[in-house]
Amino acid sequence: MIPFRKMHGLGNDFVVLDARAAALAVTPGRAAAIADRHRGVGCDQVIILEPPPPGADVFMRIRNPDGSEAGACGNATRCIASLVAEERGADRVVVRTIAGDLPVERLPGGLWRADMGLARMRWDDVPLARRADTLHLPLALGPVADPAACSMGNPHATFFVDDLDGLDIPSLGPALERDPIFPDRANIGFAQVLAPDHIRLVMWERGAGMTLACGSGACATIVNAARRGLTGRRAAVSMPGGDLLMEWREADGHVLMTGPVATAFTGTLDLEAAT
Repeated sequence: MIPFRKMHGLGNDFVVLDARAAALAVTPGRAAAIADRHRGVGCDQVIILEPPPPGADVFMRIRNPDGSEAGACGNATRCIASLVAEERGADRVVVRTIAGDLPVERLPGGLWRADMGLARMRWDDVPLARRADTLHLPLALGPVADPAACSMGNPHATFFVDDLDGLDIPSLGPALERDPIFPDRANIGFAQVLAPDHIRLVMWERGAGMTLACGSGACATIVNAARRGLTGRRAAVSMPGGDLLMEWREADGHVLMTGPVATAFTGTLDLEAAT
């Protein structure tokens, strides 16, 4: 039996396993079993903490509910940073992922701000299967068309719509995630711009489906909205689980994400039985 912590950022929930002292055999199959909401603990992603490499305070590995590995997760980054910061009595933590280093700092009011790094907008950075204009992808399905795309350490496409409530996202999401233009699949955002500083967003996450919130999705949305001239570089992004304050910093092109973290409960699980 090994301990775990169930955490969430705006309802985007994670099972956190600590493999810093001793390695844990969290295979893709075991991660999928843990994430199962009926037969496991249940979560949007399984997070494994690993020993910190030079220049970072912790390494964070991310497994989706289908067992696949993700490169970035903004809400999980804030959660893990808060844990490590409490351990160290620090107000700033560097979380490393397979997509790079993510500095996170504590702010007043229980908020944490993560520097999610650069948004990458070249077609081969997203990546796309062929050369295309990432500001206007040649992609459409039913009532949605003409998304913008970028990478936030994982591939994102954002559709801007007039009426978010009128979309059947559970039907649209799976097909768009797996469209041949995305060789690694993609996270699909459906965004409604309410004001120059306010966006409403629902995400279909690659390997996870609909989630209550998605940090990297909010990052991609502010970047794509600003590129389209629909908003400025700062906006609140409202998702079903709550709001994130987003900024696409002009000075260096980094995307900053501010939001809360929470621990739901702790427990133990039988890793060998997770199949």
